[in-house]
Formats: sequence, C-alpha cells, structure tokens
Amino acid sequence: MRLSFHGAAGEVTGSCHLVETGRTRFLLDCGMFQGGREARERNFAPFPFAPRDIAFVLLSHSHLDHCGLLPRLAAQGFRGRIWCTEPTADLLAIMLGDSAHIHAKDAAWQARRSGGEPEPLYTMADVERVMALVEGVRYDREFHPAAGVRARFRDAGHILGSAVVEAWVDEDGAETKLAFSGDLGQPSRPVVRDPVGIDDADVLIVESTYGNRDHKGMPETLAELVDAVTQTFAHGGNLVVPAFALGRTQDLLVLLGEQAVAGHLQHLKVFVDSPLAAAATEATLRHATVLDEGTRDILRRALAGRLPMQLRFTESVDDSKALNRIRGGAIIIAASGMCDAGRVRHHLERNLPRAECGILFTGFQAQGTLGRRLVDGAATVRLLGEDVPVRAQRYTLGGLSAHADRTALLGWLRKFRRPPKHTFTVHGEPETATGFAATIERELGWRAHAASRGEAVEV
Repeated sequence: MRLSFHGAAGEVTGSCHLVETGRTRFLLDCGMFQGGREARERNFAPFPFAPRDIAFVLLSHSHLDHCGLLPRLAAQGFRGRIWCTEPTADLLAIMLGDSAHIHAKDAAWQARRSGGEPEPLYTMADVERVMALVEGVRYDREFHPAAGVRARFRDAGHILGSAVVEAWVDEDGAETKLAFSGDLGQPSRPVVRDPVGIDDADVLIVESTYGNRDHKGMPETLAELVDAVTQTFAHGGNLVVPAFALGRTQDLLVLLGEQAVAGHLQHLKVFVDSPLAAAATEATLRHATVLDEGTRDILRRALAGRLPMQLRFTESVDDSKALNRIRGGAIIIAASGMCDAGRVRHHLERNLPRAECGILFTGFQAQGTLGRRLVDGAATVRLLGEDVPVRAQRYTLGGLSAHADRTALLGWLRKFRRPPKHTFTVHGEPETATGFAATIERELGWRAHAASRGEAVEV
C-alpha cells in the first residue's frame, strides 16, 4: 500500500490523502485550501493525481477543508462514488452549493476588478454533478466501495455526520487495516456525541490540530462567553461572532440558550446572519438521532421561540444590511469562521472601528486568514478594499473547539488494543504535527511520523 499526502500535511487545511494498492486508488477526503492568495492558487492548480483514475472517495465530514474540492474533482474526470455518513450526504449539498455561490461572486468581483473573465473554482452544475455520485451510509455499517475493500464509518464527535474512517484493504490475500481519524471532536461538547474509539489498525492517519495543548474546561469557557457578552453590552456595543455555519453556530445557539435559561444572560438578541447556518441548523434537527440528548430540546425550543432569548435567522441581503443599523445590544453570528469570506466581513467593517464593540473568536484561526491576523493583534486590517482600524475588544473562547485537544487525542489513541505499525500525524501546523508525533512515541511507545505535503510512503 502506498500513501501520499496532498493536503492537511504540515498545515490545517485542504485534507486530501491518496491510497494506492495493487488493485485500486482512492482518496481520503478532497478538501479546499483556505487562507489567502496562496490557498486560492492551490485550489486552482491541477490535482497531483489523475481524477479519472480515482475509484472512490471516503469522506470524513462536510467541512469545506475536507470536501470543498469534490466538485472540481468531478469536473476533471472523477466518476467514482463518494462514500460518507447519511448526515454528511445531506449536508454536502448545502455546503457545496453555498461554496459554489461564493466562488461565482468572487469570480464576478475579480472580473470587474481586472476587466477580464475569471472562471469560478466551480459552478452549481459541478455541484449537481458531484452530488449524483454521493452515497450515504449509516454509522457502524460495513460497506464495500470496491473489490477487495470494505469500510465502516464511526462517529468522530466533531460535527454532525463526522466520521472516523476504517478501511480493510485486501492485497494478494493479505488484509491491511487503514484508519483515518478525520477531525476528532472534544468529549463532552454540545450538539454531537463523544468520539467513538476503535480497536486497532495497521496504518493510522490521525489529526493533530491541537496536539500541542489542552483546551480550557467547559465551566471556564462558559464564564468567558458570559463575560464577553456582558462586557460588550455594558459598553453599549455589538458582539460580532465569526463562526462556522456548520457545527460552531449550533454549538453557540445551544450554549447561549442554556445560559439564558439559567439566568446568567438576559435580554439576549441573537442574529444568525447566514443562510448556510440556517440550512445547517435545519439539517441538524433532521438527524436528531445522532445528536447529544440535551441539544435536541434546546435547539427545538430556540427555533420555536420558547427560550428567554430572541433568535432570528436573516433571510435576505436586505435583512443582513439592516443589522448594520443596530448600534448596540446585539449578538451577530455570521460566517465564515476564519473571516475569509461571507457576511461577517461586512459586520467586521462596521464594528471593528468601534471601541464599544466586541469580536468573539470561537475556533481555530489558520495561518494566512483574516481571523488569525485579528487574533494575533493586528491594529489595522484590509476589508472590502479598505484599511479598517481595529478598536473593538477581542475575546477568544479557549475551550469551545470542535477539535480534540492533546489529552483527548491521546485518550482516543489509548483505546487501541495494539499499536499501529505506522502512525502519521496530519491536520496540524508543522511544529504541532511534529511535536504530536513525538508525544505519541514518548507517551504510547508507537512509531509515529508527521506527514509533509507531497510526501509518499510505502506501508
């Protein structure tokens, strides 16, 4: 078996790993690169393999950095099946459709700016083509994506539908088990269930996003959330929350609802300015059986207006623009989570210069993104063609990440009954991935190696 790493290797974006055997070639994820001009160029670059030669894709979940290049893969010749969990299959149409819409708008803006005719990364026609290839299966059910390959998805506890991939590959009568963690969730978080452990694997590919540190505990995180809201409202401003439309937005709605019910936050006016987040929330409720128990009630009560907080999902561009007339007392949750695109950029433009306002970061901000520059303390940022001063207060929730921290990652690995013969750390910035590989060797006594971009290994 030959593995090659074409994304999320020495970085936290663009997840894509190629598996080649004597009988077949398949992908683990096919994600988009996020974060600035270099990422855009990499998204438009040719694939480092022939899409028509890929037999199938095993997809871990529906975040764009794991699925966002699937339409481009299909447009360039891929005709196999894309296997994923049933919730992920439901969410893919929403996520990829929204992505195509953003790329069309970006291409139109580039055309106006340059006078040329830039092509979008992909179109809605490409999304429709790729959705015809998607096959959703239930958690824990074994399936056969190709001759000599059987596979199974286990709950990764990251977002709705996220999966750990287990694949057994037959080569000349000998079976090799490959396990791919995808993105592992942090235990005891809202909305989704805790990650499921697996027993063994010959080859393991494991994420390492937070492999170098632990998150703050949930009580401390909730105190930070309450403080950010309370302080901002006391100063008379708005709290802008860049949040992933899928996963983080639903987490925030549940936590804000719980804090309102407990009386820790009062007179809440929460606006979710993201059609994608609205669709993702509806999809979340359609798959209630795979949600954390307490989440179902809170989300249903929130959407029915039966919580002590006002919740509104904006439905149009005019509704979104109207939020800019609110001077204070509003929590505005908008995508994208790293401030790369979407409506949040307009809210940042209006609120960043105002010292009475606050910006609340709730998740990882990758290198090269606007969110990372803000978290790192930039005094001025470029937004919508203008230099915008940053006077708003910056808040960060250290314990709300949907990614497992160092302790949780090691806890998941310790559930293996025998060590893998080969362990590769991915989905981490270079020092983090390398450091986590060293941690695995030191703490567990396994052989581990941090994969690098373009690296190919025989296992």
